Amino acid sequence: MSAEEASSSAAAPTKSVPEDDGMTWWYRWLCKIAGVLGGISCAVAGVWNCVTVNPLNIAAGVWMVLNAFVLFLCEVPFCCQFIEFANAVAARADKLKPWQKAFFYCGMALFPVFLSFTFTTLFGNGIAFATGVLYGLASLGKKGDAVSYARLQHQKQGDEEKMTGTTDE
Repeated sequence: MSAEEASSSAAAPTKSVPEDDGMTWWYRWLCKIAGVLGGISCAVAGVWNCVTVNPLNIAAGVWMVLNAFVLFLCEVPFCCQFIEFANAVAARADKLKPWQKAFFYCGMALFPVFLSFTFTTLFGNGIAFATGVLYGLASLGKKGDAVSYARLQHQKQGDEEKMTGTTDE
Protein backbone atom coordinates (compact mmCIF):
# COMPACT_ATOMS: atom_id res chain seq x y z
CA MET A 1 0.00 0.00 0.00
CA SER A 2 1.56 3.31 -1.06
CA ALA A 3 1.61 6.47 1.05
CA GLU A 4 -1.10 8.08 -1.12
CA GLU A 5 -3.46 5.14 -0.69
CA ALA A 6 -2.88 5.10 3.05
CA SER A 7 -3.59 8.81 3.37
CA SER A 8 -6.71 8.60 1.18
CA SER A 9 -8.06 5.57 3.08
CA ALA A 10 -7.36 7.31 6.38
CA ALA A 11 -9.10 10.48 5.16
CA ALA A 12 -12.18 8.68 3.84
CA PRO A 13 -13.74 7.71 7.20
CA THR A 14 -13.14 11.17 8.67
CA LYS A 15 -15.02 12.90 5.87
CA SER A 16 -18.10 14.25 7.61
CA VAL A 17 -18.91 17.14 5.30
CA PRO A 18 -22.23 16.45 3.56
CA GLU A 19 -22.23 16.73 -0.20
CA ASP A 20 -23.24 20.11 -1.57
CA ASP A 21 -26.99 20.09 -2.12
CA GLY A 22 -27.17 23.70 -3.29
CA MET A 23 -28.55 25.07 -0.03
CA THR A 24 -27.01 28.21 1.44
CA TRP A 25 -26.12 28.29 5.13
CA TRP A 26 -29.01 30.61 6.04
CA TYR A 27 -31.55 28.47 4.19
CA ARG A 28 -30.24 25.36 5.91
CA TRP A 29 -30.68 27.11 9.27
CA LEU A 30 -34.18 28.26 8.24
CA CYS A 31 -35.11 24.66 7.52
CA LYS A 32 -33.67 23.51 10.86
CA ILE A 33 -35.54 26.24 12.78
CA ALA A 34 -38.75 25.39 10.94
CA GLY A 35 -38.19 21.73 11.87
CA VAL A 36 -37.78 22.63 15.54
CA LEU A 37 -40.87 24.85 15.53
CA GLY A 38 -42.77 22.14 13.67
CA GLY A 39 -41.71 19.61 16.29
CA ILE A 40 -42.85 21.87 19.11
CA SER A 41 -46.21 22.56 17.48
CA CYS A 42 -46.74 18.86 16.75
CA ALA A 43 -45.89 17.90 20.32
CA VAL A 44 -48.15 20.48 21.95
CA ALA A 45 -51.06 19.88 19.58
CA GLY A 46 -50.58 16.12 19.79
CA VAL A 47 -50.79 16.09 23.58
CA TRP A 48 -53.81 18.39 23.43
CA ASN A 49 -55.41 16.14 20.84
CA CYS A 50 -55.02 13.11 23.12
CA VAL A 51 -57.29 14.70 25.76
CA THR A 52 -60.51 13.26 24.32
CA VAL A 53 -62.56 10.09 24.16
CA ASN A 54 -62.57 9.81 20.36
CA PRO A 55 -60.13 7.04 19.40
CA LEU A 56 -59.24 8.64 16.04
CA ASN A 57 -58.27 11.87 17.80
CA ILE A 58 -56.13 9.91 20.24
CA ALA A 59 -54.43 8.04 17.38
CA ALA A 60 -53.81 11.30 15.52
CA GLY A 61 -52.40 12.86 18.70
CA VAL A 62 -50.03 9.96 19.28
CA TRP A 63 -48.90 10.17 15.65
CA MET A 64 -48.29 13.91 16.07
CA VAL A 65 -46.12 13.31 19.14
CA LEU A 66 -44.23 10.70 17.11
CA ASN A 67 -43.82 13.29 14.32
CA ALA A 68 -42.39 15.73 16.85
CA PHE A 69 -39.92 13.11 18.05
CA VAL A 70 -38.79 12.32 14.49
CA LEU A 71 -38.42 16.02 13.65
CA PHE A 72 -36.30 16.59 16.74
CA LEU A 73 -34.28 13.46 16.03
CA CYS A 74 -33.53 14.43 12.42
CA GLU A 75 -33.10 18.20 12.76
CA VAL A 76 -31.62 18.74 16.24
CA PRO A 77 -30.17 15.49 17.58
CA PHE A 78 -28.56 17.22 20.57
CA CYS A 79 -32.07 17.50 22.05
CA CYS A 80 -32.18 13.68 22.15
CA GLN A 81 -28.88 13.00 23.90
CA PHE A 82 -30.42 10.29 26.07
CA ILE A 83 -31.07 8.12 23.00
CA GLU A 84 -28.14 6.00 21.83
CA PHE A 85 -28.97 5.98 18.13
CA ALA A 86 -29.80 9.71 17.82
CA ASN A 87 -26.51 10.67 16.18
CA ALA A 88 -26.68 7.77 13.74
CA VAL A 89 -30.22 8.73 12.68
CA ALA A 90 -29.24 12.39 12.34
CA ALA A 91 -26.21 11.48 10.24
CA ARG A 92 -28.38 9.37 7.96
CA ALA A 93 -31.00 12.14 7.73
CA ASP A 94 -28.29 14.65 6.76
CA LYS A 95 -27.31 12.41 3.84
CA LEU A 96 -30.84 12.49 2.40
CA LYS A 97 -31.50 14.75 -0.54
CA PRO A 98 -33.82 17.71 0.08
CA TRP A 99 -36.63 16.22 -2.02
CA GLN A 100 -36.50 13.03 0.07
CA LYS A 101 -36.78 15.03 3.29
CA ALA A 102 -39.62 17.05 1.78
CA PHE A 103 -41.55 13.93 0.84
CA PHE A 104 -40.95 12.36 4.26
CA TYR A 105 -41.86 15.44 6.33
CA CYS A 106 -44.95 16.31 4.29
CA GLY A 107 -46.17 12.72 4.41
CA MET A 108 -45.64 12.56 8.16
CA ALA A 109 -47.58 15.81 8.61
CA LEU A 110 -50.48 14.82 6.37
CA PHE A 111 -51.22 11.44 7.94
CA PRO A 112 -52.77 12.76 11.21
CA VAL A 113 -54.82 15.28 9.25
CA PHE A 114 -56.31 12.46 7.17
CA LEU A 115 -56.83 10.40 10.32
CA SER A 116 -58.74 13.10 12.18
CA PHE A 117 -59.49 16.36 10.39
CA THR A 118 -59.72 18.90 13.22
CA PHE A 119 -58.29 22.35 13.82
CA THR A 120 -55.82 20.88 16.29
CA THR A 121 -54.37 18.41 13.81
CA LEU A 122 -54.48 20.91 10.96
CA PHE A 123 -52.68 23.72 12.78
CA GLY A 124 -50.45 21.43 14.79
CA ASN A 125 -49.03 19.86 11.65
CA GLY A 126 -48.94 23.08 9.64
CA ILE A 127 -45.39 24.05 10.56
CA ALA A 128 -44.14 20.49 10.13
CA PHE A 129 -45.69 20.50 6.65
CA ALA A 130 -44.08 23.90 5.99
CA THR A 131 -40.71 22.35 6.87
CA GLY A 132 -41.29 19.78 4.16
CA VAL A 133 -42.25 22.53 1.74
CA LEU A 134 -39.02 24.41 2.53
CA TYR A 135 -36.99 21.29 1.80
CA GLY A 136 -39.01 20.79 -1.39
CA LEU A 137 -38.18 24.31 -2.52
CA ALA A 138 -34.52 23.63 -1.78
CA SER A 139 -34.65 20.64 -4.10
CA LEU A 140 -35.64 22.92 -6.99
CA GLY A 141 -32.20 24.53 -6.88
CA LYS A 142 -30.86 28.02 -6.96
CA LYS A 143 -32.46 30.77 -8.95
CA GLY A 144 -30.48 31.96 -11.96
CA ASP A 145 -29.23 35.50 -12.26
CA ALA A 146 -31.15 38.01 -14.38
CA VAL A 147 -28.27 38.80 -16.74
CA SER A 148 -27.78 35.25 -17.96
CA TYR A 149 -31.56 34.76 -18.24
CA ALA A 150 -31.92 37.92 -20.36
CA ARG A 151 -28.98 36.85 -22.54
CA LEU A 152 -30.59 33.43 -23.05
CA GLN A 153 -33.95 34.99 -23.95
CA HIS A 154 -32.29 37.38 -26.39
CA GLN A 155 -30.41 34.52 -28.03
CA LYS A 156 -33.62 32.48 -28.26
CA GLN A 157 -35.45 35.38 -29.85
CA GLY A 158 -32.65 35.81 -32.39
CA ASP A 159 -32.76 32.11 -33.27
CA GLU A 160 -36.53 32.27 -33.83
CA GLU A 161 -36.14 35.30 -36.13
CA LYS A 162 -33.50 33.48 -38.17
CA MET A 163 -35.75 30.46 -38.55
CA THR A 164 -38.71 32.52 -39.78
CA GLY A 165 -36.56 34.88 -41.86
CA THR A 166 -37.93 38.05 -40.28
CA THR A 167 -34.64 39.71 -39.38
CA ASP A 168 -34.32 43.42 -39.98
CA GLU A 169 -31.01 43.45 -41.83
